[in-house]
Amino acid sequence: MQANDFDSYLRSFDYDERVAMKIQLPELLKLYAADKVQLIDIRFHEEYRAWQVGIGQHIPLNELPDRLGELDPAKTIVTMCPHYDRAEIARLYLTLKGYHSRYLTDGMLGIVNHLRGDTARDYMALLDN
Repeated sequence: MQANDFDSYLRSFDYDERVAMKIQLPELLKLYAADKVQLIDIRFHEEYRAWQVGIGQHIPLNELPDRLGELDPAKTIVTMCPHYDRAEIARLYLTLKGYHSRYLTDGMLGIVNHLRGDTARDYMALLDN
């Protein structure tokens, strides 16, 4: 884990990074079940209290700088919010702090849409094993 400044990040930004900074739901769910990613819900407290997806850890974006100690630097940190705008801000921040981070392109609404009925049952059973 090595911290970068924003200027250096922008100078090195290329097509590979454009792909690497994103993760789609199927890959996320596979890596999460394998305990290879730390999934962070970066929404505000009020949003979190209103609804949750049942996986991941809640660290609001505005608390992230003070809660970096809760992140596992050995894992890829995946940030999520309902869509992806705030998740991308969090991902960029974490990348500049030296974490390997990606943001969920499907957003939490994508998780909600995917993990329904027997798909939710089967995935949660996979996590329990």
